[in-house]
Amino acid sequence: MSLLDSSATELLDQMQAGELTAQQLVSACLQQIENQDGRIQAFLSVRRDAALAEAEDIDRRRAAGQPVGRLAGLPVAVKDVLCTRDEPTTCASRMLETFRPPYDATVVQKLQAADAILIGKTNMDEFAMGGSNENSAFQVTRNPWDTKRIPGGSSGGAAACVAARMAPLSIGSDTGGSIRQPAALCGVVGMKPTYGRVSRYGLIAFASSLDQVGPLAATVEDVALVNEVIEGHDPADATSIDRPVPDYTASLRQGLEGLRIGMPNQQLGEGLDPDVAAALKEAVQVYRDLGATVQPVDLPHSKYAVATYYIIAPSEASSNLARYDGAHYGYRTDVAAMQQELDREQAALAAAQDEHALAALDSPLVRMYRQTRAEGFGPEVKRRIMLGTYALSAGYYDAYYLKALKVRRLIAHDFREAFRKVDVLLGPVTPTPAFPIGEKIDDPLSMYLVDLYTVSANLAGTPGISIPCGFSRDGLPIGLQLQAPPLAEERLLRAAFMYQQATLWHQKKPKLAADGQQAEGKA
Repeated sequence: MSLLDSSATELLDQMQAGELTAQQLVSACLQQIENQDGRIQAFLSVRRDAALAEAEDIDRRRAAGQPVGRLAGLPVAVKDVLCTRDEPTTCASRMLETFRPPYDATVVQKLQAADAILIGKTNMDEFAMGGSNENSAFQVTRNPWDTKRIPGGSSGGAAACVAARMAPLSIGSDTGGSIRQPAALCGVVGMKPTYGRVSRYGLIAFASSLDQVGPLAATVEDVALVNEVIEGHDPADATSIDRPVPDYTASLRQGLEGLRIGMPNQQLGEGLDPDVAAALKEAVQVYRDLGATVQPVDLPHSKYAVATYYIIAPSEASSNLARYDGAHYGYRTDVAAMQQELDREQAALAAAQDEHALAALDSPLVRMYRQTRAEGFGPEVKRRIMLGTYALSAGYYDAYYLKALKVRRLIAHDFREAFRKVDVLLGPVTPTPAFPIGEKIDDPLSMYLVDLYTVSANLAGTPGISIPCGFSRDGLPIGLQLQAPPLAEERLLRAAFMYQQATLWHQKKPKLAADGQQAEGKA
């Protein structure tokens, strides 16, 4: 088995035993990035020299018997939505192409305190708005299992780099499924913790009441380990929950005798790909063989989840993205060229004696705002800003945004009622396996339905995890979603671990040729 086929937990054990150095591991990951990322395009920036220097320091301290952190020497890729001090943080947008934050996000600080090595920043849909990674202003990330297909989004780069063994761990963000969906489509494990478990300080906001940070990795153990590091109360985040962080890794093997699993009736009907349905059926049998009971449950308002999400999330985005005006930081239009254009328009209208049109011209400041935002944002971001602005506007607030908030409450109530009867919910992550690049990009409504099974967890604030559970007839990964009540991450991780211990799906890797050209064949 190749070094890079090992899980993060296995790599950490090897380094602690003196069988592997951090420098060897970082060098191997950097070489894999060089070999593969020309095709996959998972990274927007790579910290080659800094990562090697940090690895050398960790090896020196470990050899000297000095204390090292919980993740000492493990390379971690971070989605480019989290601030990294004095280093690029672009949100995959022209608007922030040159932005260098003056501080680190709390999650980044915690990773550094644990001596994890930040190896690079990963590509994403612009401002985390998208489900395919095709909305990045810079490049389209490709699925390592089939580079003609999407890796999922918006954390597509974070999922693809783990699947392609370019990093054993990555950090993503999940507003409507943006960790779980790409994890499923790329055949890795991805988890969205309870809203508030992980600090959002330094996470560039999309929809503040929905955004959450979480890990992606090859195994449930790896995800549990990272959660122990990044979770915890943060006074800098007003939405952070002040609750102790459980010892997830120690409790994984405690088992869950008599686990009660609920399968939402609303997630098993029309639109679910036959291969996904078959994989879920097999997964249910695995749980039954492990002693769990499975019963149907109802989430009656889940049929409104996508519509509710696509009112609340764009509304919050409209507010959050208002700060990008070209006046404070980030992209600004060419003011000199803009002023010349404005002068020409004024002169032409004055010569034509069109006083009405002349009076209607934008002021230089307003035009600067308009042109900056028109040039700096991509089409999907503009679409969501307009949707949100409309839903918040006078005369429509009650009809759209306020009504969506009421439906959100009903959706959360459905989850509470379901969890009175069962311990976890089991269902699909995505309606289909990964689809071809370009198939849905011109059909926003079709793209939004990719989030059909994931947005409810964000609306309700519940934790959710995606674990590999099979492959389609085309050899593409399929993910299984488990959800638990708020703050029940221990139960969720144990339930996922039970399945992982009984199956081998998480051990399957895409075949990648050494020169960066994808090998023929799938698993």
